[in-house]
Amino acid sequence: MNGGRGCQSITIRPYQALCAICSVGKGGSVPNNGKIERLLDAVRKNPDTPVTLRCNVGDVFSFQDPGTEDDTPEGAEFNRRRDLEILMRLNFVPGETVTARILFNRLLDRIETVSGICCYDSSGSGSDAWKGCPMARSGNYERGRKAGINAIIAPRSGEELEREKEESLRAMHAARRTGIRVRPHILVCSVCQYGSGVRPPYREDNLPELLQLALKEPDTLVTMAEGADWMMCAPCPNRAPGLNACVNVKGSGGLTNQLRDLRTLQKLGLTYGATLKAGELYRLIFERIPSTLDICRFESPSPSVWWDDCGARTKNNESYAKGREALMREFSRQSPK
Repeated sequence: MNGGRGCQSITIRPYQALCAICSVGKGGSVPNNGKIERLLDAVRKNPDTPVTLRCNVGDVFSFQDPGTEDDTPEGAEFNRRRDLEILMRLNFVPGETVTARILFNRLLDRIETVSGICCYDSSGSGSDAWKGCPMARSGNYERGRKAGINAIIAPRSGEELEREKEESLRAMHAARRTGIRVRPHILVCSVCQYGSGVRPPYREDNLPELLQLALKEPDTLVTMAEGADWMMCAPCPNRAPGLNACVNVKGSGGLTNQLRDLRTLQKLGLTYGATLKAGELYRLIFERIPSTLDICRFESPSPSVWWDDCGARTKNNESYAKGREALMREFSRQSPK
């Protein structure tokens, strides 16, 4: 079955995601299980492919029951409990679809051991129905978890990031008369960076260079762009180039960043595609966004796909306050044309 945006989706049982981590810890594939090999291969080729978790639950979730084809030999009750124990720890419902990146990050964060999931220490230990998976006490899962997310999803290479930095900076300077494309909320981030002392060159994005250009040439045009646009975000290690998307916050950054973008646009009275002179744009930000809380704060429980360090703040970011004050002085010296 195909997912949105033209990519192939994957449907698995929850336990099979644990088997994939167990396979990593073993240093190879789980014996006689080509499905786990294919799962890992698909995730490594496209870490943001959608994955649907289906299991045999019945009741109000019977609409998604997959049947017993992928049951392991330990028995129906064991298979059902194992899948439900996993979903409970992940805070997912049966039939839920998330990206592979989100799924495996959450597994590594929330399931430290398969004890109590794939095997049991005492209760029912004398019953064949509850003997558990023969691999559960091997330590393979725990070793795979210790290897971390990079053993499943490779990070962007340093060479790629350096090349992207150089090429995108050239494009940024070339676009200063037509419109440098920037996702809205990271203009607020650029003020935070300035207040914390970040200056060009900066490895992970082009914001300090943009701000430097805006201070030198305030008539530079800036266009509000949707997503992690290449011109500004190309060298970010948390950018998924094929999707023009941000995968920080352990894969879910697209949620928080999209909402921050829209909050910023609303505060500024702008929409995507709007183009302003950089000096005017920053003065508008200073006027209408006195604090980061209206943009960055999320009232959500932790851990959550809506939670990150900025979203957890209860006070204005001190770096933003410092950067805003300093930049207001710098931009006030300019005479708008």
